[in-house]
Amino acid sequence: MKPPPFEYVAAAGLDEALEALAEPSLETRALAGGQSLVPMLNFRLAAPERLVDLNGIEELARVEETESGGLRLGAMVRHLRLERDPLIARRAPLLAEAAPFIAHPQIRSRGTVGGSVAHADPAAELPAVLLTLGARVRIARRSRGGEPGSRVERTLDLEDFFLGPFFSALEPDELLTAIEVPPSAPGEGTAFDEVARRRGDYALAGVAARVRLDSRGVCDEAAISLVNGGSTPCLMREAARTLVGAEPTPEAVEAAAAACAETCEPAADMHANEAYRRHLVRTLTARVVSRAAGRART
Repeated sequence: MKPPPFEYVAAAGLDEALEALAEPSLETRALAGGQSLVPMLNFRLAAPERLVDLNGIEELARVEETESGGLRLGAMVRHLRLERDPLIARRAPLLAEAAPFIAHPQIRSRGTVGGSVAHADPAAELPAVLLTLGARVRIARRSRGGEPGSRVERTLDLEDFFLGPFFSALEPDELLTAIEVPPSAPGEGTAFDEVARRRGDYALAGVAARVRLDSRGVCDEAAISLVNGGSTPCLMREAARTLVGAEPTPEAVEAAAAACAETCEPAADMHANEAYRRHLVRTLTARVVSRAAGRART
């Protein structure tokens, strides 16, 4: 299978990439790791007239600690770096824990943080994990009309970024440049787990959780998100609310798991029906929330 013909632009810098994306007469797509886009091109599911290659833009591949103690991940940071970087493991251990579940090592060595988030696949691990952490995305575009400067940037909560399956808030001339992860709070624990038919396959269901306990061991903040639990990556707010204000006892954890299973919207396919996916969501939520609470205690 061959992709349709396209113009290829190897951008050497961010401004050059934004300039190429801003051409209104051409349908243009950004090429990051290519692990989703290239198969779509080969199957003729996408047929852009121009591809803008971001792999030569060094500033998009940086991992930086923010002034508040959080992380700023450039859009071109590879999945493999999430798995191996000691700074990421220290500041956002949930990313390091979830990264090995992403496909296979060959794909993780090429796939990128920005590409995964921009693709907005509800079956991908990274959007769910970043939602649980309360991440935000930084977006840039070339100035339009009489706007001052050469570049316009905006920051958006990740929860507001996902609008539908494979559909995000990115405009055609915009580029996701970085993901910002807030710092971990004292008394906070996180965990991730999923079930797939084979290691490296898309998950039948997956759960990411974050639990924060106060000095009395009472949960004062919680977040739960699902992999393949609906049409978009989303937070399970109702389930998380059942944990707040009480100790994470087995009964409280089971109530949160039941709420997740009841309110999620998994799709049935050839691999699993809806009832089985809800069962997985309930089981995984109980397991992951318990693990996160245990880590918060220690």
